[in-house]
Amino acid sequence: MSETSKVVYTARIHTTGGRKHGVSRSSDGYLDIRLAAPGRIGTNPEHLFAAAWSACFEHAIRLAAQRRNITLSAGITIDAEVNLNVAASGDFLSAGLNVSIRGVERDLAQALVDEAHEICPYSKATRGNIDVAIKLAEPVSR
Repeated sequence: MSETSKVVYTARIHTTGGRKHGVSRSSDGYLDIRLAAPGRIGTNPEHLFAAAWSACFEHAIRLAAQRRNITLSAGITIDAEVNLNVAASGDFLSAGLNVSIRGVERDLAQALVDEAHEICPYSKATRGNIDVAIKLAEPVSR
């Protein structure tokens, strides 16, 4: 059985030059970046993927809280890592999200992170495709 869906947004990006010395521009003009190999001046695809996934995941946490009628008044922070790995079989990605939710008990925070991982479109896209580690940060002691 297939699910009926509606496209709510389409990002259109035009890229020339590739990951080592390219340029990517969005059709609406909001994104215009120089691409560079890791360690060089410029943004690389791993930066972009980490930024996009962490932003989407933060929204998914807020959605999970909203579904439980919980207001998250304090901040959510996410430190994302996207690793470009090299192996004999070829290059591949792995990733990690380190999540901090202030002002929420640890068990509830973990439940929100778990639910967010189920509903976040980037988590869905990577599930079963790359190694992913999602960790809830330890509360900061005062």
